[in-house]
Parts: sequence; C-alpha cells; structure tokens
Amino acid sequence: MVDSVFFYVLVMLGSVFVASVSQVLLKKEAMESHDSAVREYFNRRVVLAYGLFLVSMFLTMYSYKGIPLSLGPILEATSYFYVALFGVALFHERINARKMIALLLIVVGITVYALFA
Repeated sequence: MVDSVFFYVLVMLGSVFVASVSQVLLKKEAMESHDSAVREYFNRRVVLAYGLFLVSMFLTMYSYKGIPLSLGPILEATSYFYVALFGVALFHERINARKMIALLLIVVGITVYALFA
C-alpha cells in the first residue's frame, strides 16, 4: 500500500513540474513581441504550453486514484519551488528575504503535514 501511495505521489509531483514548465513557456512567450494576435496566441510555445497543461491535468486526475484528496494541495504547493528556481535560472530574478521566508514557510507546512498526517 505504501509503495502504491508513493508512486501516486511521484505522479502528482511530476504533474506539478509539468505545469510549472508550461507556465515558464507561457511567460517566455509573453515577453516576446508579435506581429499579430494570431501569432501571439497560436505559436509553438503557446500550443506546447497548453498541451503540457492538459497532460498535467490528466496526471493530476490519475494521481488522485492513489493519494488522499487532502494531500493534493500540499503536493501542488511544491510548484512554488519550481517556479522560484525557474525564475532565478531562466529569468535572472532575485530571491529576496521576503520570498525566502515564504518558501521556508511552505517547507515548514509540507513538513508538518508529512509528520502529523
């Protein structure tokens, strides 16, 4: 049973990662200039990003077969780490003290849930 739950947790974490990649693709595309609205919304990056969102949605639905409903939002909170890492690595954003405290609070929340649930 534990191995089964662990598998579905990994699926959910993969889903969150895929959704984060999709968000990064959309942000990178939004930073580009386009000749027309059609090219802005119907290009490779945007179509790929929404395709990845669709994959993420199906992975999330599948993962709920094996994890409790209450665990889903906790696992989805890991997206903040992915987005922060992508922001630093790809967009050269800085993590200030406020963002660091917020990320640490998320870690504390996930840890408390994992230990006492």
